[in-house]
Amino acid sequence: MTSPKPRTLPTVLPPDDLPLADRITACLVGAAVGDALGGPVEGYSPEQITERHGGRVHGIVGPWNGDHWRTARPIAPYHKGDGHVTDDTLMTHALIRVYATVRDHLDAYSVADHLVPDLMTTPRWIPELEADTIPLQRLFLAEKWIVARLHYGHVDPREAGTGNIVNCGAAMYMAPVGLVNAANPKGAYAEALDIAGAHQSSYGREAAAVFAAAVAAACAPGATPTSVIDTALSLAKDGTRAAIESVVEVAAHHRDFESALTPLRTAVTPFDTVGPDYRAPSLGARRPSRLHSIEELPVALGMLLVGDGDYRHTVLGSVNYGRDCDSIATMSGAIAGALGSEAPPEWSKTVAEASRLDLHAPARTLTEVTGEIFTRDVRRRRAHESAYATLTATP
Repeated sequence: MTSPKPRTLPTVLPPDDLPLADRITACLVGAAVGDALGGPVEGYSPEQITERHGGRVHGIVGPWNGDHWRTARPIAPYHKGDGHVTDDTLMTHALIRVYATVRDHLDAYSVADHLVPDLMTTPRWIPELEADTIPLQRLFLAEKWIVARLHYGHVDPREAGTGNIVNCGAAMYMAPVGLVNAANPKGAYAEALDIAGAHQSSYGREAAAVFAAAVAAACAPGATPTSVIDTALSLAKDGTRAAIESVVEVAAHHRDFESALTPLRTAVTPFDTVGPDYRAPSLGARRPSRLHSIEELPVALGMLLVGDGDYRHTVLGSVNYGRDCDSIATMSGAIAGALGSEAPPEWSKTVAEASRLDLHAPARTLTEVTGEIFTRDVRRRRAHESAYATLTATP
């Protein structure tokens, strides 16, 4: 693919020497804020969002059904809105806790040995339930699958994702993998692909790997939205690559999200299996395929390009796109943050207070663990170099 032409939207890009700790913080806080902004309008179209809110969403809004949020959708009685994070953030923070325990690179067995017990046994404050309970009680069925397969079914963790519906469930919480492998997209791709094998298969697993790689690429000095997208395309396979290529080619012609909403949806439609009605998926939806892609990642990358990496523009475009917009905004917010564009302080403050979460604590933890992992990587690499030198030494 030919890289999109440089954008002219005025944006203040961070200096190349922006510390990794700052990028990790902006990434994780940005992901949580994007999640909270998108939650209350998830599942609806841009037109429905405009009608409900009297225009586009430009910040934190209340629940779609107002005070009736508990009963309006009984199968999903969640308080989405008012700055509450959703399962995207709950899973992201859970994965960080696994890194804090293992303090090294993770794999599918880390999900079985650490993530599943965390989801099942430790009560935490769940903003959308307004209660202390185990995270498992909030998770969507595609995430509950992990527990069913690994804890109750004793399936090989590397194959546990097979049979699950193919969606963005694994991709939505892979930002920590990209941060641990900052500036090493190939390493992030490989690690996320392994981790996600316990949760997803096919293009759902592929999207998780590509998203992690995009976050890693965004951490590189001098990174831009275009360089992140080029890296994603260099690693993505099959329908995921084709979908990203299609969406970003369209996104390159737009400088504001308003004009991009319909064209981006049109561009991703041939690769999306869900269909036009997000709440009533087509018969062939979410089944394995080499031709298809999840919708969320390509659109997140498209909005990153439309917003030229600016957090506010990128995330608001993702939110007003509708459909699975909390996950789209989680991904685009994470990448924009890793590039160095922070969520507006008034948004992050409201989300932290409403969700009763310290949004900076996970970043501090992951920054510390990332340093430890890098030190181990260097030692392992030096040991390999020494062994190889011995094996190839001239007698």
